[in-house]
Amino acid sequence: MQTKARALVVMSRSSFEGHFDRARLKRLAETVSLDDPCWTDELDSAPSRERLAHAEVLITSWGAPALTPVRLAAAPRLKAVLHCAGSVRGLVGQEVWRRGIRVTSAADANAVPVAEYTLAAIIFAGKKAPFLAADKQRAYGGWGSVTGYGDLSNFERTVGIVGFSRIGRQVVELLQVLRGTTCLVADPYADPDEVRRAGATLVPLDEMLPQVHVLSVHAPELTETRHLIGAAELSRLPDFATVVNTARGSLVDSDALAAECASGRLFAILDVTDPEPLPADAALRKPAQVMITPHIAGSLGSEIGRLTDHVLDELSRWVARQPLQAEITAESWALGLSA
Repeated sequence: MQTKARALVVMSRSSFEGHFDRARLKRLAETVSLDDPCWTDELDSAPSRERLAHAEVLITSWGAPALTPVRLAAAPRLKAVLHCAGSVRGLVGQEVWRRGIRVTSAADANAVPVAEYTLAAIIFAGKKAPFLAADKQRAYGGWGSVTGYGDLSNFERTVGIVGFSRIGRQVVELLQVLRGTTCLVADPYADPDEVRRAGATLVPLDEMLPQVHVLSVHAPELTETRHLIGAAELSRLPDFATVVNTARGSLVDSDALAAECASGRLFAILDVTDPEPLPADAALRKPAQVMITPHIAGSLGSEIGRLTDHVLDELSRWVARQPLQAEITAESWALGLSA
């Protein structure tokens, strides 16, 4: 009889409790061999180092400590890291792949609620609903009282998607429910044919900006993408356009966006900010043309179970030596495609 691979769950206590209900923990125990306790939130104590020394696979999530070269040296049998969340950027580095350790993440599963939130934000942006709701006088004055918000419509609108990431792609696909919508994508690495099959057209960013009624940001957070949407880019957007950001706050110049929104020319729906959270006196907090939510687009509540199921499926494939469906390579990690 083949001995089951030995696994260790590494994440914060709250993450562990969110990911593993009784049924999912039972499935995990049926797939791999687990110590008692099977979970830890640190890898530096003597008991954790002892378990790490025997682990062949780590099941990680939010709150897992970074797999530094020192910690990896204490895990000579480690063959795989399966991440029950999105980005692995703060978890792994090139040393992982140098050791031949395979890495996967649940980013595809985590993209689902982010794309759903983005679709809702785009639809609300078309009607300027969050901003009218915040204006109590106009909110109760009837449709005839609405001025200064542009054309309140979700028909024959143009939506720009910056970054054909796993989330950006899902947003393009979801946007097909809005009949008459033109969807444009700006991404220097995207395949035009793949973009077209998803339902959009690939164009340069400079060409996209003057055409869009809503600009939705989905690029990875890299040094070269900081303030990808800066003052110059914002100035090219049409009057009354809305910027939606569910990616990373640093992709948009906060001060420039605050100035454009304060002028009444642009609007913004932001689930991420730079910094996060924003200081109480931040300029971006002040305009009525800005709606900010506290980074809730990603998986929360029952949605976390979808991430666990994704990783348990991937774990079953790994144990059976079948191809992994969400593997992250050193090359994709370097390009920020794991974010």
